[in-house]
Amino acid sequence: MLDTRRMQVLRAVISSGSITAAARNLGYTPSAISQQLATLEREAGVELLERVGRGVRPTAAGALLSEHAEVLSGQLSKAESELADLKAGRTGRLAVRYFATAGAALVPPAIAAIGREFPGIQLDLKLREPLDSIREVEAGEVDVAIVVWRGEWRIKTAELVHLLDDPYRATLPRTHPLAHKRVLDLSDLRDEPWVGNEGTPGPCRDVLLAACGAAGFVPNFVVDCEDYQTAQGFVAAGLGISLVPALGLGSPHPGVAIKRIRRPEPIRSIHAAVATRAKGRPAVRHLLDTLRAAAPAAA
Repeated sequence: MLDTRRMQVLRAVISSGSITAAARNLGYTPSAISQQLATLEREAGVELLERVGRGVRPTAAGALLSEHAEVLSGQLSKAESELADLKAGRTGRLAVRYFATAGAALVPPAIAAIGREFPGIQLDLKLREPLDSIREVEAGEVDVAIVVWRGEWRIKTAELVHLLDDPYRATLPRTHPLAHKRVLDLSDLRDEPWVGNEGTPGPCRDVLLAACGAAGFVPNFVVDCEDYQTAQGFVAAGLGISLVPALGLGSPHPGVAIKRIRRPEPIRSIHAAVATRAKGRPAVRHLLDTLRAAAPAAA
């Protein structure tokens, strides 16, 4: 097998025209250069140089290997440059998972900032339920998962970064008797028909059920839908009341009144689960900084 370092020595000899000149340029002794060339000729099984006066010139085989040595030198230089970019976090893949309301309120400005700061990063963005996102982080497939965190969850391969607390608000029909109150006790909604808005059981509904349990009742869900805007439509039509997190209010429906809740106030805690292997990457650190900066405005 041909040694690429000896091929570079051959290239230096051919380009300088003599072993002595190549030795001077490379910082070696002429005898060391001659030994490298002799070994390369044995590896190639053919003569690579022929003497011309006090210098040398390449044989056809020598010229061929010199051309390949030049190509290899360029490829090596490119590989070193790309490796440096990868180690510095300027290139590579950044996989982020998020749930719906975080995708609407938190993720876009953070991803736009990554695109400006790290244009060479390949982004892998997908909408996922929080538990599915956590599983992808644990499997080593995802770098950052933005989730509503449940206190009993455990994850060994990630670090949790708190982004914000997202309080729930009560949405009522504008004609509802409670619509004139500035703040509602959660128990005020005990006997109301409720419009569910989570679609499937998960950490967000668990937050609501736990708060209602603390207030001494179980909500009576008469309608279920899968998004907050549709839920507001049902509320405006008088089918019930619904609790919507502040991030999920978006553009409030003109037919609903939005009220703060207390005793207790349901709050969902939003975290970034950052894979331990990825937490030191500059792009990941920048993403987290931008998410934290965007959190107050989003809330």
